[in-house]
Amino acid sequence: MKDKGNITIDKKAIYTKNLKKNYGDVKAVDSLDLIVKKGEVYGLVGPNGSGKTTTIKILCGLVRPDSGYGQILGKMMGHKSIPYSIGYMPQETALYPDLTIRENLKMFWGVYNSSNKGYLKREKEVLGLVDLYDRRHFILSKLSGGQRHRVSLSASMIHSPKLLFLDEPTVGVDPPLRAGFWSTFNREKKKGVTILITTHYMDEARHCDRIGLMRDGKLIAQDTPQGIMDLTGTNNLEDAFLYLAEGDNEFDNMTVNNEGDGK
Repeated sequence: MKDKGNITIDKKAIYTKNLKKNYGDVKAVDSLDLIVKKGEVYGLVGPNGSGKTTTIKILCGLVRPDSGYGQILGKMMGHKSIPYSIGYMPQETALYPDLTIRENLKMFWGVYNSSNKGYLKREKEVLGLVDLYDRRHFILSKLSGGQRHRVSLSASMIHSPKLLFLDEPTVGVDPPLRAGFWSTFNREKKKGVTILITTHYMDEARHCDRIGLMRDGKLIAQDTPQGIMDLTGTNNLEDAFLYLAEGDNEFDNMTVNNEGDGK
């Protein structure tokens, strides 16, 4: 992918070059060049198995790449300070079902903070965002699946991270809850939080500032949602993705860049 170089390092929340990860003969991430600007909502979009989750796990430091280079918030991937500045919401809810919402959040809080000072204020903020503050003493196993998803999102934000990694955060949730999640994402964006979200819902991808379309571990196109539709001459992202993924047109294996002016 061509790097136009028009975004200075201090304006990049995520920067990777030629990132690779194989599992046997499977190229899970294949020569990934990715730039996510600070303060934007960036969507990695593609079907299951396209490499989105592996990419997020590499960026979070949970999986070691086979090769390549990357920076997170100006630090080399794997730097010991990075976990304190990022939040991660996995696809599967990584919470304790026998604990209350508060007990779960306090456990996550304790990973990043040596005291409880400021916890109650932050708890009210993050649970208020997902409309669960009144249920903070409920046992997690008594909650619905959608409510547990909301708790998982709150847990990823409890320590006020600068960068959020959200892996398929709205999969399996109903449309009203999905809309509520996006309201939360936009509020965090207004606070200057950068968000990298993975999704295979093309209608959700339109909410992102920019998207990267992935196929077979490769980033095949990157632009604003409208920019990708304009480039391919399509009216929706589903058709745009199919057009780019066909492999028999002039855009095959081409990455479209719209990195902006870095503002």
